[in-house]
Amino acid sequence: MTASHPRHRRALVVPAGMALATALAFLPNTAATAAPAHQGAASADAASLSYVVNVQGGHGAPAHVKKAIATAGGTIVTSYEKIGVIVVHSSNADFAQTIRTVPGVQSAGATRNAPLPSAVTTDLGSPKVLSAAEVAEAAEEAAADQDPLQNLQWDLPAIKADKAHETSLGSSEVTVAVIDTGVDDTHPDIAPNFDRAASVNCVAGKPDTSEGAWRPGAAESPHGTHVAGEIAAAKNGVGMTGVAPGVKVSGIKVSNPDGYFYTEAVVCGFMWAAEHGVDVTNNSYYTDPWYFNCTDDPDQKALVEAVSRATRYAERKGAVNVAAAGNENYDLAADEITDPVSPNDGTPSDRVIDPAECLDIPTQLPGVVTVASTGAKGLKSSFSNYGRGVIDIAAPGGDSTKYQTPAPPATSGLILGTLPGGKWGYMAGTSMASPHVAGVAALIKSTHPYASPALVKALLYAQADATACTKPYDIDNDGKADAVCEGPKNRNGFYGWGMADALDAVTR
Repeated sequence: MTASHPRHRRALVVPAGMALATALAFLPNTAATAAPAHQGAASADAASLSYVVNVQGGHGAPAHVKKAIATAGGTIVTSYEKIGVIVVHSSNADFAQTIRTVPGVQSAGATRNAPLPSAVTTDLGSPKVLSAAEVAEAAEEAAADQDPLQNLQWDLPAIKADKAHETSLGSSEVTVAVIDTGVDDTHPDIAPNFDRAASVNCVAGKPDTSEGAWRPGAAESPHGTHVAGEIAAAKNGVGMTGVAPGVKVSGIKVSNPDGYFYTEAVVCGFMWAAEHGVDVTNNSYYTDPWYFNCTDDPDQKALVEAVSRATRYAERKGAVNVAAAGNENYDLAADEITDPVSPNDGTPSDRVIDPAECLDIPTQLPGVVTVASTGAKGLKSSFSNYGRGVIDIAAPGGDSTKYQTPAPPATSGLILGTLPGGKWGYMAGTSMASPHVAGVAALIKSTHPYASPALVKALLYAQADATACTKPYDIDNDGKADAVCEGPKNRNGFYGWGMADALDAVTR
């Protein structure tokens, strides 16, 4: 699909003809200054860009490399010594090309096209907020053992989470980090389970631990707060219920005030999670400015390497990394895809790429759990990316109510979640599917507290309910196939190993 769409997958991107009030713009804070002018560099008033420099060997930052960075006009923002990634700002247009020639440097590249701070964006919409009357009506119909809005959550029984809660709500010793646009920890459904120590603002590429830095600002996206509630909204007689309402959730804010998720922030987010005891990370975004990062491009290659190092380190330290597959109805196993939006902070063009060589990060990185979205009828969501050998598992992410209508008393085919300011509302996208899987992974970790990330993932896949290909897949009933599913019932391009199963997570 080549239509204009939001830069990230956090909220729904829908095919032409669909109308869902769920697309968003996402944000956080950056601050940076241009590097000083010097011989061979741009002038002092030139635009400054951010770079990652990846040291050979994957650890340390040799003194001669740091000296070379300064000589080339770079200012080191921070250095992640354990993975050999250095974050640099420079106004020298030749900085990356120069630093790549330095012995000991494996790769280096600009993380953005727009100067610091990044270009202004436009609002892409908002979630459908529940009115006070809708909240009151749902509360009246709730069963005695349910939170007031649980009747509206068709997604919980879709993965047997309602049954799982009769056995376990999850352990408070388990933390899921929401690497996203920020989390409003003052929300009454999030506050009981919020992990302050594992929360941070990583927007500038280095940790900001000041009080509340992880929260979205008033004008910033509610996306991260919605995701956090899907995972761990407390079963406390208020609002909704999360997939794992007994586990902890933290907020790692990585998107800047213009809604971009740049590499240096994403690397910081994974490193923070790794060093702060996080058991699961949820990643409902792609790393800007490239939807797909092609390894034959030296800049994009460096971004892939930096984020890969960070995700691998997080897994080595005990975290299962879960990511959304994307919302463009792309076949990620195809020979080629047309990417019309990259670079999204510069001048995009229609790039024809090979998704086996040009990667959506962190979604397509080795070891990351890649999640496709399903709607209320259990079919692949109209917008969800897919691909045999790429999709690992499926979970509810919602769809147009017109295409997949839930059974009453639920009325919306979208996914209910928490919103900043103590509100609740609907959104849809693979962004909403990924947190369901993160919640199930947290339940598995709660049941098997000593399980390694590899074992948690193995159980996640083994316990998934195998789901056969939908053939033909004509979601809008216009007589034309909207996507083609390939593979057997227990490992196919639409559903991977199948639908996530929360009940098995707490009983097996």
